[in-house]
Amino acid sequence: MKVLVTGANGQLGYDVINELRHRNIKCIGTGRQQFDITDYAAAEQFIEYYLPDAVIHCGAYTAVDRAEDEPELCYKVNVIGTENIAKICKKINAKMMYISTDYVFDGTKEGVYEVDDIPNPQNMYGKTKLEGEVAVQRLLNKYFIVRISWVFGSNGNNFVKTMLRLGQEKEVIDVVSDQVGSPTYTVDLSKLLVDMIPTDKYGIYHAANEGVCSWAEFAEKIFEISKIKVKINHISTKEYLSKAKRPKNSRLSKEKLMELGFGKLPSWENAVARYMDSVI
Repeated sequence: MKVLVTGANGQLGYDVINELRHRNIKCIGTGRQQFDITDYAAAEQFIEYYLPDAVIHCGAYTAVDRAEDEPELCYKVNVIGTENIAKICKKINAKMMYISTDYVFDGTKEGVYEVDDIPNPQNMYGKTKLEGEVAVQRLLNKYFIVRISWVFGSNGNNFVKTMLRLGQEKEVIDVVSDQVGSPTYTVDLSKLLVDMIPTDKYGIYHAANEGVCSWAEFAEKIFEISKIKVKINHISTKEYLSKAKRPKNSRLSKEKLMELGFGKLPSWENAVARYMDSVI
């Protein structure tokens, strides 16, 4: 099996490539240096030359707040780029795995979000990721759509690194406490994605580390593990000024993963502890 991974320089793509190599699966990681996913001809030429059996599409525009100011660029990358990859996968009869997000939901549901709940994104990033999902489903039969949440990994910026930096600069940090979700470690997530890709268990999935917390509780765990003395001031979403509206409830049901024989990921607390061991 040969696998091509887009967005290989990002947090998730980086660890997906590492996991594929660890299992001795032939793979190639691509970024903008290799080809621009929004340029169909360039993407087609590169992918057809490599001729993968599967494409794991991690490449995306992920700057959630900036997307409100750059809607055209966000749309171009997340919708046109994804559509291009899907068209090429169809042409070469390759499987496609599309990495989506909890932001396709509005966050107003009381319980966990199931894979078949009706999406209702509230910001440009979420809207374009949903349109990417629609394009994949329209063009392909052999696809995995995997919605993930609150990702952190060693390659690139994330909430954990931001908190550690702020912990060196401040004694008190304001963190939102009325948004809940599941922090997800790219190392754990990559193992699951690589487990999925050889199968024919196609469809939409939710994947995240086990357990839920608020952003404030996430921050408190980070400082507990790092032994940095910082006071976390719990604030509301209304008190935290941001351009993009974010879902208050990002709890994702992993029931489908269990039903189809894929294992649960470790708890988010365990994942944070292992991640901190690797970065501190």
